Amino acid sequence: MRTVVGAVMIRRKRLCAALVTPLSGPLARYGRSGATALRLWAAEAGVDLAIADAHPSVAAAVTSVAEQHRIDVLFGPYGSGPAVAAARAAPSVLWNHGGASARLVRQAFPHVVNVPAPAATYLAAVIGALDAAELAGAQAVLLHSRTGFGREVAAGALGAAGDIGLEVIAIPFDPGDGDGAARSVQGRGADVLLVAGSFDDELAIAARLLRRRWRAAAFVAAGVDEILTTVADRLTGVYGPCQWLPDAAPQPQDGPDSRWFTTAYLQAAGSPPPYPAAAAFAAGVLWQRCTQDAGETMPDAVQAAAERLTTTTLFGAFRLDPVTGLQEGHRVGVVQWRRGRRQTITPPS
Repeated sequence: MRTVVGAVMIRRKRLCAALVTPLSGPLARYGRSGATALRLWAAEAGVDLAIADAHPSVAAAVTSVAEQHRIDVLFGPYGSGPAVAAARAAPSVLWNHGGASARLVRQAFPHVVNVPAPAATYLAAVIGALDAAELAGAQAVLLHSRTGFGREVAAGALGAAGDIGLEVIAIPFDPGDGDGAARSVQGRGADVLLVAGSFDDELAIAARLLRRRWRAAAFVAAGVDEILTTVADRLTGVYGPCQWLPDAAPQPQDGPDSRWFTTAYLQAAGSPPPYPAAAAFAAGVLWQRCTQDAGETMPDAVQAAAERLTTTTLFGAFRLDPVTGLQEGHRVGVVQWRRGRRQTITPPS
């Protein structure tokens, strides 16, 4: 028997959501923050939440949680690589809040709902925010890891640089060899520094290469507060992309606002929410909205509603590209470090 709750037709049982995300291993910091955020959402929505550790095997975690629970919605992990692995293993629709990857296109993964802006837009957004006239005649060096994430960020940066005539030398490096990559650049006469890798590698590169003055420098990690704090005295003028800024978040059409979420998260975790937490909470809000639009909770019907939806949550705009299925409504912002703090150049939208 079914009953109507608001606009949603649901069974007379509590709905069950599942989150597969890193709770241990190198990506655990943000995996755990997403889990905290989704617990807050589940408590507000009256939904049961099962959580499985995606480390060391995403596929095993997806299989385990699907076998142990009769889930109505599956939320994917933090990290581009884990998100792709989860999409391969998912038995039905995966709600992707933590993998900013263009690899999750509809043509390859037709059952994914993408919440974050693609990684290819990260450094591209920074380049677009720079004064092209000031960069006239400049040469840039782009250090990027040999990972799917690093290659995607680099590809977007190279395209944006080409649009403004900025000459770029791309230097890929193996994950974990950020310091070696930085050493390879020290003798070069480049004016602009662009960096995309793991946060540990970016910190190693910043520690070595921010000792010198650059006409412009941008790190993916500079878009968040907590990663480059040990070199904060060298960050003045450094740019970074950001998926979410709590103080610049829009008034949402769906779900609570950024102030409510920040307060609730701080009470639950004892620290302010990082951007993956906001993305995870927003994914829950979006799924809930789409169940209302669909009038049911069957995954395919809810995904179809998501493909038609244009709205705003505390994380920003939501609209899926009708061809690729990638996020095109939400766009990254750009910050610059001044006096030890991030200052907004262009807000996320």
